[in-house]
Parts: sequence; C-alpha cells; structure tokens
Amino acid sequence: MTSTTQTGPPFFPNAAFDHAFAGIGAGTVAVLCMQPLDLLKVQFQVARTKPVAGLGRAIYSSLRDIYVERGVRGLYRGVGANIAGNASSWGFYFLFYTLLKQRAQSRTPDGRLSSGGFLLASAEASAVTAIMTNPIWVVKVRMFTSKPDAPNAYRNLWHGLSSVYRTEGIAGLYRGTILALVGVSNGAIQFMAYEQMKRFGLEAKRKRYEVAGKEWNVAADRLSNTMYTVMSGASKLAALSATYPYQVVRSRIQNNATAHLYPNIRLAVARTFREEGVRGFYRGLATNLVRVLPGTCVTFVVYENIAWLLRSAASKREKAKQVTTSD
Repeated sequence: MTSTTQTGPPFFPNAAFDHAFAGIGAGTVAVLCMQPLDLLKVQFQVARTKPVAGLGRAIYSSLRDIYVERGVRGLYRGVGANIAGNASSWGFYFLFYTLLKQRAQSRTPDGRLSSGGFLLASAEASAVTAIMTNPIWVVKVRMFTSKPDAPNAYRNLWHGLSSVYRTEGIAGLYRGTILALVGVSNGAIQFMAYEQMKRFGLEAKRKRYEVAGKEWNVAADRLSNTMYTVMSGASKLAALSATYPYQVVRSRIQNNATAHLYPNIRLAVARTFREEGVRGFYRGLATNLVRVLPGTCVTFVVYENIAWLLRSAASKREKAKQVTTSD
C-alpha cells in the first residue's frame, strides 16, 4: 500500500509493481501456511448436515478424518488452484489499488486520501480482481469439496478450468461472480480501516522521531510486525463479521455437487434460510475466523515486509548511483 508517508523510491519503475510483487509473495506464503484450514472452511460452508459441537473438536476431527483417509495430499488437495487464486488476487489487487490511489492522491492538494477515498479505491480494485479471478475460485471450491478419485474429479487447475468451460461454458466459469462483487464490500471495509490505522501509526512514529531529533528515512518508514498483525486482524474481523453470509451462498452456488439445490442466488438464499435459519448463513464462520485471521495476519506481515525490502533495495541502489555519478 502506498502510504502518503512512504519514504524512498520504488524498486520497479512504478510503485504499483512493487506492491503487486509483494502481494503475490504474501498470497503464496499465506496459502502454504493455511491450506488445510482453508479446505475445511469451504467444506463446512457447503455442508448441510449439523456440525459437530465445539469448534476445536469439529476442526480436529475433520482434519483427522481427511488425513486418515487421504494423508497429507488430502489436506493439500487443490493447493495449486488455491495458490494461483490467492497469489493472482493479491497481486492484481495491490497493483490496481495502488494505481487507483496514486491517481486519486494526485488530485488532492496534499496527496492525502479520506476514508471515502480509500474505500472507493479498494472497492474498484476488488471488483476488477474478483472478475478476473472468479474462474480460479470456481475450480478451487469444486476441488476442495470433491475426492480426487471421484468421477469427473479435477486433476489440477488447468484440467478444472477446461472441464468447466467444456461442460458449462463461460457461464460456468463465472458462477458466483455477482456474489463475488457483493464481497467487494468486505475488502473495501477492511482496507479502509487498515489504511487509517496504518496512517495513524506511521504519523505517530514520525512525530516521535521529530521530538527525538532522529532522521526519518526508509529504514524508519515501517511499523513493527506486531502492529501489522494487530491492525490486519482487527480490520479483517470487522469486515468479515459484516459480510460473511455472501461467502456461504457463493460456495453453495459454485459447488457442482449441490447445484440442483442451489441453482441461483435467490433460491440459495431462500433454501438456506428455510432449512437452517439465520445460522445457516454463518456456517463455517468460526472456522473461517480461525483460518482467516491468522492467514490475514501472515499475508499482511509478509506483504509489508516484502514491500519495505523492495523500497530499501531501491534506496540503496539510488545511493550507489549517486556515488558513482559523483566519482
């Protein structure tokens, strides 16, 4: 995220590419760390049976069953699609988000954005990213909710994409896109809150440096990993609690095993409410919080550190050029 207080030149020709690179790295690391819980979250979302009482017991017993039946490979089924989806989503998101913020900041006298400015940039970037990556999420959900030896099971991401296109056409690849666009509000709320907390944190740190008479430079232009963890967790918790029901409906629509039960949004909402009540729209929420909050924290800590390392490397490169020129 390009903050108004960011110091130093970008590593790539445009800072947006720095953030895209950092987003790809962060998304990949997060998936590798959180894949089993992500798998479980989707399975809980599409399930129609009463869940096992107790979050810890449900998670443990479900992961144990998958491991006993299919081993480690079962826990990491669909990891390729998951990495492709997360890495591309974070990469595209940060690319578009930074470009949109740069354009908006160039139109303000002091280069600062309001909460509404952050909200708009995040919503626009999320919408474009959701449309571009929706086919990957369709394949991911279906791989997560099927056994590898099942009839017509997808072997990998490419096989899944080609199979969906061959049997269902473009419409199949974009099942749930409307709900993905509804989910734009999740990211918009999260990033609005995160950006403001990050701005306050950096401004407070800058003031402390000014009072102490310390130089503000690239090395100082970052917060602690603890601060990034707290800010990302708090912003995600608020956003997820407000927007979770759409994820349940989206997963049920995209799951081909239950397509006859949930053929479209209206019927999916009606059936879920009729059979399960309001609680049905929050299926897997606790598991999602267990999975998403650590995953979000990992993503943002890795992202912020990669972005800072790129700025640091760029700053050292510029200093080396100046020394060479002066010589």
